[in-house]
Amino acid sequence: MSRFSNLEFGGHQEDESGRREELRDETYFVAKAETAFTQGEFEPALRAWSKVLEHNPKYAGAWTGQVRMLIELGEYREARLWADKALEQFPNEAELLAAKAVALARAGDLDAALVFSDNAIEERGNTPYIWLARGDVLLAREEKRAEYSFEKAVRLAPGNWVPLWLTARAYFFYHRIVLAMQHAQQGLALDAGRGMLWLQAGQCQLALGLVTPARLSLEQAQQLLPRSPLVAAVCREVAQTGLGARLRGRLRGMFGS
Repeated sequence: MSRFSNLEFGGHQEDESGRREELRDETYFVAKAETAFTQGEFEPALRAWSKVLEHNPKYAGAWTGQVRMLIELGEYREARLWADKALEQFPNEAELLAAKAVALARAGDLDAALVFSDNAIEERGNTPYIWLARGDVLLAREEKRAEYSFEKAVRLAPGNWVPLWLTARAYFFYHRIVLAMQHAQQGLALDAGRGMLWLQAGQCQLALGLVTPARLSLEQAQQLLPRSPLVAAVCREVAQTGLGARLRGRLRGMFGS
């Protein structure tokens, strides 16, 4: 079933206990979406961006946020459809064009992905996400220029751990494990209190067969994000398989998206 019925804005929804959700403003839901994203909670972030659009349907950043969360959830077809819907209203929105480029690249439409990435840069090629998306597209195309794009994204946000985390995720998705590990470590050097960086480091260490460091990294992630479904999933796999070779192969598949 398509997510469009769930993403469409309008009206209040009830929470699990049946109580009507307390009215919040646009700023509240933007903050909620951004916080959920940096904690790896992509489904709640998706819902929060949808709530932003209830308050402000003309907020292009919320449309882009939804496309990005669908990509993180591995729902590339839905991401492309939602990007098309948003681009009807915001045809020149650079980060929206960049997000569609990633969705196309992840789905295997590499030529179209490059076109949308080019268009994003031509519109406004000066934000970290536009260059993160560019790197993602170039990785899919197996082009060496990807490294430059990621480096530029990091330079555009000095001292910010998020571009390093997202770079590590992209490299991990495309099975460039050593580069993913390097960027996760750089992120931890900036901010060792981020559970998603520890999780990414642990995933890389597992893929590289570094069992003891992986266990320590995952313990850190679990302490920092005790309610994270991503952290819980990795730790559950660790407990069930004892960190064997089969686990490493499964984790690459589970967390590539």
